[in-house]
Amino acid sequence: MKKILMLILAMMLVISGCGTGQQASQTTPEPSTDAAQATGTDTTAPAEADRYDAVQEYKGVYSGELTTLNYLTTASTNEFGVAANFIDTLIEYDQYGVVKPSLATDWSVSEDGLVWTFKIREGVKWYDNEGNEVADVTAQDFVDSMKYILNPTNESKTVQIAYDVIKNAHDFYDGKITDFSQVGVKAVDEYTLEYTLEQPTPYFLSMLTYVCFFPVNGEFLESAGDRFGTDNEKLLYNGAYILTTFEPQTKRVLTKNENYWDKDNVHIEKLTFKYNKEADALASELYLRGEISMVEIPSSSIDEWMNDPARQDLFRPATTSFYTYFFTLNFDPHFEEAFEPDNWKVAVNNTSFRKALFHALDKRAAMLTSEPYNPEKRLSSTITPKNFTSVDGQDYVMISDLANFVDKESFNIEEALKYKEQAMKELDGKATFPVKLYMPYNSGSSDATNRAQVIQQQIQGTLGDDFIEVYLAPYPPTGFLNATRRAGNYSLMEVNWGPDYADPETYTDPFSRGSNYNFPEYCTEVDENGNNVYEVYEAIVNEAKAERVDIAKRYELFAKAEAYLIDKAFVVPYALGGGGYVSSKLDPFEAMYSPFGVSSERYKLQHILAKPMNNDDYDKAIKVWQEDREKALKQAE
Repeated sequence: MKKILMLILAMMLVISGCGTGQQASQTTPEPSTDAAQATGTDTTAPAEADRYDAVQEYKGVYSGELTTLNYLTTASTNEFGVAANFIDTLIEYDQYGVVKPSLATDWSVSEDGLVWTFKIREGVKWYDNEGNEVADVTAQDFVDSMKYILNPTNESKTVQIAYDVIKNAHDFYDGKITDFSQVGVKAVDEYTLEYTLEQPTPYFLSMLTYVCFFPVNGEFLESAGDRFGTDNEKLLYNGAYILTTFEPQTKRVLTKNENYWDKDNVHIEKLTFKYNKEADALASELYLRGEISMVEIPSSSIDEWMNDPARQDLFRPATTSFYTYFFTLNFDPHFEEAFEPDNWKVAVNNTSFRKALFHALDKRAAMLTSEPYNPEKRLSSTITPKNFTSVDGQDYVMISDLANFVDKESFNIEEALKYKEQAMKELDGKATFPVKLYMPYNSGSSDATNRAQVIQQQIQGTLGDDFIEVYLAPYPPTGFLNATRRAGNYSLMEVNWGPDYADPETYTDPFSRGSNYNFPEYCTEVDENGNNVYEVYEAIVNEAKAERVDIAKRYELFAKAEAYLIDKAFVVPYALGGGGYVSSKLDPFEAMYSPFGVSSERYKLQHILAKPMNNDDYDKAIKVWQEDREKALKQAE
């Protein structure tokens, strides 16, 4: 049974270049795509030793500080990406996307698909920040973790992922039942964990590398109370690294856990990240001086690198990821009165107004700020990326009405002006023109700064100052999302989402009630049939979620819902993550390959290279990786 499950999960990881990944030297809170890690057995031949640096220390720089270390509550990649390196999960993925045992050595599922049983690896320990042994890792650690997450007072931002699948979890969270023993997670014995689901969930195994399924030592959690995860001393560690130093806005250091159960597959001895508020501007200089191990080359510097003999052999393409970027419109604005949030709320509840913005935004022009040589490489016209998953041999994005948007250019001046005219007629006497559009951006990123300016000029230039006035608002990297998107402090904003498990449902999460992406439940617009526009979308999504047996029907409903969301211009699909160019002393093909969860945030099995991979190296390596991956998938059958 386990082998069958491994094949199912592996085949759902359809190739798109190579793995998603790290944000070690990022200056924004979004993930890069090439510092991902690999699992498995170390097969390094002695002759390959020259490939690797004698000093196995990864060095990075960052400008956006963590707001919490509590991995049980955060949904930020910037934060759980750190935790992924010091907390192990039940399973993990190898560099080809095949499921491998981690804290679970074996697992099985009942014939009805409802009960999943995991055998926990014996002998694994919890350690404190000084490396002292504290307790055994047991099945109860997963039970205690879920009980904490399902407690509404703890405000876990990933709780919905758990309560959508685990039996009685939603009722416990809502207070309809108070006996946690009725929730579908229990320790059968010290090393046997059992999950009981509400309905068969074929993709459940793929969910187990996300943070809401991380373990925690219950006794330590209780003793720490509200201080759990406030610093590195208020955590316990069972993974490859220990957070030995945590000095906010100075540095953080993760040191190899010498007692780790799989320590032979951890080659990088230390991960050192230093804070610098000018990290984006200084990263190239720091990299060339050897002070950091990777740099994403800004679009403004690519020509300089290409034409410099000393640097032209030091960089390679960065692969795209399954992170999706889109512009979202806010239905519950909470920005300053000077920018007229009430007027924005009237306007945004009009489809013609939203479509005017939808067709006025030139995505290609915006992408040129990040990808000047090949912008089409990253552009996307759907929320769910191509090649994420398929059914009956058909790519998900080609199903139902969603296929009408694939590769379709949304920028259309004629359409934008048509909808402008309609919006002004329909909103006459209701909204005041020009409508003020408040758009924050991350000032720590030069690309984001340039892109905001391009969008401002473009929208106003297309629609005219009589219709819209775009106000740009720079915010610092640290706490950026808390100050902007999560606070509803924007009109239009570039955001992103990464998949949490291997099913299209994961791409609906930003648009659910209670999400802090665009607060769609505050939509007041009704359609020609008198139905609330958002509730029409929500009904289709709920029908799709309820279908757990007929996967083709499930996917068709999700595709229909996504097409409706785009057609009503609740969002403007924009791009894929990754892309561009990078100079890195990490090999992306040693990396865990997984579009979802936290596996790709791990440094386990990675090496620090003696010299960066160049374009030729990359082209050769990816061909070998593709061939090896095909073989690995067949062997997993």
